[in-house]
Amino acid sequence: MRRLVALSLVMLSTTAFADTFRFTAIPDEDEARLVERFDKVADYLSEKTGLDVEYVPVKSYAAAVSAFRNDQVQLAWFGGLTGVQARQIVPGSKAIAQGREDADFKTYFIANTDTGLKADQSELSDAVKGKSFTFGAKTSTSGRLMPDYYLRERFDEAPEKVFSRVGYSGDHTRTMALVESGAFDIGALNYTVWDAAVADGRVDTDKVHVIWSTPAYPDYQWTIRGDVDDHYGADTTQHVQKALLNMTDPDLLASFPREGFIPASNEDYAPIEKVGQELGLLR
Repeated sequence: MRRLVALSLVMLSTTAFADTFRFTAIPDEDEARLVERFDKVADYLSEKTGLDVEYVPVKSYAAAVSAFRNDQVQLAWFGGLTGVQARQIVPGSKAIAQGREDADFKTYFIANTDTGLKADQSELSDAVKGKSFTFGAKTSTSGRLMPDYYLRERFDEAPEKVFSRVGYSGDHTRTMALVESGAFDIGALNYTVWDAAVADGRVDTDKVHVIWSTPAYPDYQWTIRGDVDDHYGADTTQHVQKALLNMTDPDLLASFPREGFIPASNEDYAPIEKVGQELGLLR
């Protein structure tokens, strides 16, 4: 009898898992802030689509891609590079929405003020050479891929040749903290995270400031698996996309932070794919 009860519980659990529509997001900030903002998004998507939607936090960028690959989540808020990786691994997957800011995204290079590096440079000066430098996560578009690309373009050599020490903080919030504390002289991070931290008073601009901004490139996007209509009902992709594009609640949008969402396609991220291949981060 106990075996039959246990089996029934497993079957119920499996059915519930199949009926729940799950999404995740790359952990570009600390987990508490991510859970707070994306639980609200889950409630919103449930209301607008009629699906039972749940947010699933992950510990790393790679874990977000793995969860998508393994169908543990059906939708993800990816960065440019992780989105390309996920769509390569799961054929048929589609980029369906991006923030209005994401078509023209940028990375800020920040520096501890004790370095003496000037703010708002039109071009990175040779004075950055020999300083210590931290990227964000190793597969972050704004925290690693594009700053790596622009550093190579500017100095014609790998970052490890430009700086005395190169690290990987893991996320943008951590990059700010490391540069503010002086643990690293310079760091590269998502400009929206910096701007939001300045607005909220979470960073001391007397200790750290922006020294350079990269040219624009495409970045974050919502990517959905190509098989969701088969598993969750016809037009599920369309309903989810419509809900994202119609998101107007200032509180929800501020949590990204974005002014709103616009349609996106896989083709929009061809520049990211090209740079990823050049740097050996994509096949």
